[in-house]
Amino acid sequence: MATATAEKNVEAKPRQGGGKNDARRLRQSGMIPAVVYGAGQPSQAIAVDPKQMRRILNSETGHNSIFDLNFDGTSAKVMIVDWQYEPIKGALLHVDLKRIAMDKALRVSVPILMKGEAPGVKVQGGILEQLLREVEIECLPGDIPGHIDGDVSNLMFGQVIRVSDLPHAGKLKFITDENQPVAHVVAVKEIVEATPAAAEGVEAAAAPAEPEVIKKGKQETEGEAAEGGEKKAEKPEKAEKAEKKK
Repeated sequence: MATATAEKNVEAKPRQGGGKNDARRLRQSGMIPAVVYGAGQPSQAIAVDPKQMRRILNSETGHNSIFDLNFDGTSAKVMIVDWQYEPIKGALLHVDLKRIAMDKALRVSVPILMKGEAPGVKVQGGILEQLLREVEIECLPGDIPGHIDGDVSNLMFGQVIRVSDLPHAGKLKFITDENQPVAHVVAVKEIVEATPAAAEGVEAAAAPAEPEVIKKGKQETEGEAAEGGEKKAEKPEKAEKAEKKK
């Protein structure tokens, strides 16, 4: 099982200024703004290579990867704890790095990967449904797994795999409720029957709001026109009463 300790070295540079223009100029130079903090030390504004950050985020261990950050003549073990993408082009804009003490336990979330073929699917014709995609664990930084396998090779129809059924050695402690379901096998009929109802709900929720507003506006306009007609109708009555008085 791959761990989150990555043999990577990232070179960081000091960063001056914290305004939008400073960040824009920094990105144009091929670097992105970042901040590193933790381990009882003050936070520092730095600049890092976005390509290196992307490679780490896209690696097997992803943001749980631990790597060496070299900055200002010092080196520290760090991990990415937050990052920001540009919504349209997907460019990496900013990262937050946290200094890691390798002898202190961390709480991280790791993905759950289903392993094997469930008899409930192969023999009984059901469908495997994964209910939980990741689990929160606590362990030393060097023991963080890239993922946790959920073995479904004995899973029959009507049975459930829970967090407590996931493999974990004494090095790992589950923070997620161990009774929480991870996966089960359901009947195809249940999914087919649930789909129309869900689709109706989606269609109802997705009903365009603008036509309703327009329709409402038309109704209000017609009402205003009717009120205007009534007001106009009052004038002849008043004129008729005035003639009678004469």
